[in-house]
Amino acid sequence: MSSLWGTLLTLCEQAHSAYLGFCQELRPMSLSSLDEQRIWLMGHLQPYRVQSLEGESMGLLTSYYEPTFNASLSPSETFKYPLYAPPLGWPALIKPGQPWLTRKDIESARGTPQELKGREIAWLSDPLDVMVIHVQGSARLLVRIDSGESKTFRVSFAASNEQPYQSMARWMLDQGLTRDASWSGLRTSLKANPERAQEAFWSNPRYIFFAIAPLSADTGNKVAGPKGAWGTALMPMSSVAIDPLSIPLGSALWLSAPTLRPALNRLVLAQDTGGAINGAVRADLFAGSGDAAGDWANQVKHPLRLWVLWPQ
Repeated sequence: MSSLWGTLLTLCEQAHSAYLGFCQELRPMSLSSLDEQRIWLMGHLQPYRVQSLEGESMGLLTSYYEPTFNASLSPSETFKYPLYAPPLGWPALIKPGQPWLTRKDIESARGTPQELKGREIAWLSDPLDVMVIHVQGSARLLVRIDSGESKTFRVSFAASNEQPYQSMARWMLDQGLTRDASWSGLRTSLKANPERAQEAFWSNPRYIFFAIAPLSADTGNKVAGPKGAWGTALMPMSSVAIDPLSIPLGSALWLSAPTLRPALNRLVLAQDTGGAINGAVRADLFAGSGDAAGDWANQVKHPLRLWVLWPQ
């Protein structure tokens, strides 16, 4: 109950406006007993089962994370694959119903598109690292500075070319290039089939642009997660990306994935969105930062049920 209560207090730091009255009453209840808190919540939050327009209440849970890569703030023979800030003149370049250049357009042009010249913010050593960051939406970059020490930066989602997202892993599976859709499996397959690598990358037309900032430790040497679409720091195992056309950003949800081992049943907050997150009963759970979080996230593709917990 204490963990659930803490998640609700976090929700109230920047909740959907419908929770204003609920949050005003929630904080004083923090001093109450667990039984009193439980009874109070049952009287103040109404669960509404999420289902599709066709009446289907079973959907899909996936997971994402914040990877960590070595990088450079300038190009070199080792670090030659860039991450970009939004193009010059953005967002005026995007017109309603007219997405900007595809990934293939950007990477196969004779030289860098004019709008992206000088917009490089960091450089990676492997094009798959770039794709991982584009799919996950953020990353921590370990950069060696002039003193020989390493400094950590975070790159965060700033904009996209508004092209539809297509899974490179799905394309490689369909092409028979891999049987392992994990990032490590894709890396192995690309090394074994270098002549198909560019085609594989271009199978996903969506392209992401980023902002970069030095990363500093918060109190207690804990680093806050990247900010989601709701503008708040994502919390490992408590923040989800949803389709905002189906579920309000800034709302509380009860998530149930009974086939996960161990089964997952918990309160989560709708704090993010994603190009691949479409439909009502669909959630992408933020697993945290680093390799362990990535290993867990890569294995999550399970049936899901969702309830919106809405103030009465």
